[in-house]
Parts: sequence; structure tokens; C-alpha cells
Amino acid sequence: MEAHSGRRDLIFLDECGFAPTMPTGYTWSRIGQRAVVPREDTKNRRVNVLGAEIVGAGPDLLWQRTSGKIDAGMLLEFVLVRLAGLGGGAAVLELAADGLGVDVMPVWERRRPCTVVLDNASAHVAKAFKGRRRQLAKIGVDLLYLPPYSPELNDIELVWRQAKYQDYPQRTQTSTDTIGEAVDRAMTRQQDRIRQSATNFTQAA
Repeated sequence: MEAHSGRRDLIFLDECGFAPTMPTGYTWSRIGQRAVVPREDTKNRRVNVLGAEIVGAGPDLLWQRTSGKIDAGMLLEFVLVRLAGLGGGAAVLELAADGLGVDVMPVWERRRPCTVVLDNASAHVAKAFKGRRRQLAKIGVDLLYLPPYSPELNDIELVWRQAKYQDYPQRTQTSTDTIGEAVDRAMTRQQDRIRQSATNFTQAA
């Protein structure tokens, strides 16, 4: 209710992996000929994406990709810089949350408070991230953990599914760079749909 009234943003956060060869839902071939789907070696060529779907007065989709592991440190920086707008990230979180007086750094707060919905993945519950929960709340970022084994409660799962099966038409990529470029194109299409749906809703209202 608060999200739709504009008093708070609701943000669904999760990670997803994209491999050199994506799942093939269907294909076709001439009668009597066997369909052959190219497949690339996946060793050390996976691209991981950290994404956040924002629901509220300004619906949006933000993401960050890496060829490495998404750990608690990367997650914290993403939440602080991309979602909360705290430019200094983790390096200034303690100062921003507790303040040192107006002459040094006053208590800082997100323009509109938000609730970040996430599952219990290892990076999400690691001390380096979850241990900052109190400070995050002070700057306007509340964490809401979903019950175990309930991915259907995280709206961004639909974004991942559509990005993989609808907006990733070339199913096989030959390098990490081309995977990353394809991921960005797919996520941009998803972002455009989310933003456009908000525009259409506003015009209809």
C-alpha cells in the first residue's frame, strides 16, 4: 500500500546466472532432418547478474553484472550506491547512519524509504551484509527476508525468466563479453517494459 501511494519503494532483489549456452525452449527443423543446437563450453565463462526491480511511484529495473562471484561486499555496495543513492558506499555507511554532527556528516537518509525483499542466499545472510541491517534501516533501507524455498514470492523471478527466454534470442554466445552484451540488451528491454507500463498506467489514470 505504501509503495503504490508513493510513500515507500518496494524493491525485489535477486541474482541470476547466464551461461554461454542458454536453455532452448523450442526449435524447428525440416522434415526428416534433426535439429542441432550449438553448445559452448561453460567453464569460467558464466556471467552473474545482480538485479533489483523497483515497485512504487517510479518503477524501474537496475542491474550489475560480473564474471565473478556476487558476494556480500558487492551486494552491500549495490544496495548502498544504486538503491540508496549513498555515493560513498560502505566506506561512509557508519557515518551516514549515525552522523557526526552537521559540520562533519549529518545523518543521511534515502529520499524515499524503501523495503528490499530478498531470499536467504549466502551473500544475503552473510555478516558483512546482514550485519549492517541496523545501519541500513537508519538511512531508509529496510530488509525483508522471504521464507525459505519461496521464489514465487520474489517478483524479479519473472524478469529473469522473460530475459532468458524472450529477450535473449541468440541462445549461444562464444565469449564472456558477448554474454555480457546480450544480458545488457535483454535487461534493457525488460527495463523499458517496466518503465513503459508505469507511463501507460499514469496516462490511463
